[in-house]
Amino acid sequence: MQRVLVWRGLDEPRMEIARADVDGGELRADGTQIGVGYELRYRLEPGRLQAEVIGGPTIDVGLDGADFFDLGYSPLFNSLPALAGLDETTDFVMSFVTVPSLDISRSEQRYEPKGDGRVRFSANSFVAEIEFDADGFVTRYEGLAERVA
Repeated sequence: MQRVLVWRGLDEPRMEIARADVDGGELRADGTQIGVGYELRYRLEPGRLQAEVIGGPTIDVGLDGADFFDLGYSPLFNSLPALAGLDETTDFVMSFVTVPSLDISRSEQRYEPKGDGRVRFSANSFVAEIEFDADGFVTRYEGLAERVA
């Protein structure tokens, strides 16, 4: 399944476009995120993430024991647990990439399905509701972004 997905920021001016291809629950994607003062390009393959802030840092990393990648401000990356089959409350260890610095850290995150494509997302004291379409892609991430295409 190949899709072109576009989100707009709700908390500040930001856009993201991703060309996504899912095969057997694994996501491959190329995308661009434009925020206030930066442009980020990324390529996601199973177990590998390449990202570049234009005129700034770049990374090319593996999961290194984490379950998934989580790229800051990117709703696409919050789709990864749903695309892999999120049937019950599940705790994940994410390789979190801060944007625009591209610093990498571990992040413990919980995804708790609430029905009707809604998931309660939590990481430390942060909590938000994320809505997904029938294919498992984020349509709305409370306070962060909503899909426009």
